Amino acid sequence: MSRIGKKPIPVPKGVQVTLKDGLVEVKGPKGQLTQALPPGVTVVLEDGQVVASVGEAREQRKFHGLGRTLVANAVQGVSEGFKRELDIVGVGYRAEVKGRDVHFALGYSHPVVFPLPTGIDVAIEKQTHVTVTGIDKQLVGQVAANMRSLRKPDPYKQKGVRFTGEVLKKKAGKAGAK
Repeated sequence: MSRIGKKPIPVPKGVQVTLKDGLVEVKGPKGQLTQALPPGVTVVLEDGQVVASVGEAREQRKFHGLGRTLVANAVQGVSEGFKRELDIVGVGYRAEVKGRDVHFALGYSHPVVFPLPTGIDVAIEKQTHVTVTGIDKQLVGQVAANMRSLRKPDPYKQKGVRFTGEVLKKKAGKAGAK
């Protein structure tokens, strides 16, 4: 049995959880999410907590922790939300928000325009610190990863877009001729 799958999910005040066959709808102060459950996983609402359970078949048991975590992420998303932070490092590298697009200057001959999907908000401080926020954890992480892939951190000069707190391994450059 999954140790994570056994943990009950506390439902905070202001959050409503509706169970349908194979779907969990979560409504909260920040929005509404619908999460599909993996096969064999069922959830039950018991005195203010959501409890995930699973059948006896081995093929179903492997999804126990996944199903519980997906529902827990939906509950946390509609109550608190998620955020990822990125830093832009490099001379002349910067970003700015124009409407629903983020315009990056990353050392290319042209500005890179990144359209934001619905449900995602971006805040930019000092043109080099980007904060991606939203209620869907998977979407927030994917948007942040896509922004990072516009100019991955260079192992030699350490320039590029990186997650805040990401530790890079610096490589030594080519040894000069003697």
